Amino acid sequence: MLKQTMNVAVLVSGGGTNLQAILDEQEKGNIKSGKVVLVISDQKGAYALSRARDHGIRAEVVARRECASQKEFEERIRGLIEECGIDLMVLAGFLSILSEDFTADYPKRIINIHPSLIPSFCGRGFYGLRVHEAALAKGVKVSGATVHFVNEIPDGGEIIFQKAVEVEEGDTPEILQRRIMEQAEWKLLPMAVEKVCSDMLKEEIQ
Repeated sequence: MLKQTMNVAVLVSGGGTNLQAILDEQEKGNIKSGKVVLVISDQKGAYALSRARDHGIRAEVVARRECASQKEFEERIRGLIEECGIDLMVLAGFLSILSEDFTADYPKRIINIHPSLIPSFCGRGFYGLRVHEAALAKGVKVSGATVHFVNEIPDGGEIIFQKAVEVEEGDTPEILQRRIMEQAEWKLLPMAVEKVCSDMLKEEIQ
């Protein structure tokens, strides 16, 4: 029997504002091809877990520090992914790096949001405010956000969507971060979830 919607898992580490953006668009009917059925956090106290539970979505913690190895950490994630029949994983502020072994098993089944216009200010070590600090230190006039597929190279997978955001005089990393979230991240990520899930459904039909 053909699926009507794809099962989506969102992996988070913090507050879950990008998760909220996805859930909001899902509830408005703008995400029709996928449905968030699982949220996994690598941090016990992540507010994103509360957001998930408030929406009746299964919320699980897989803490890297409680696992003996990267392999165990990823096996626990893999177990949840398989148990819930997940078709697409969305990394939405997920700060744990996934290994090449893991990502290779899910080609074009993992997407990530990065707060810059890749290939600028990306790769290992560029996350959170560090990205915006680097952009401001370089003096760029435009930054933005990128949604891309995840492969073995950090921030190295095929780009799905990008959106540019103006850098304004007097910006601090925190101000720039917020503007990029509001103008780019919260718009791009739900759009990417719908596009990738829609493409997957078309593949199933073929």
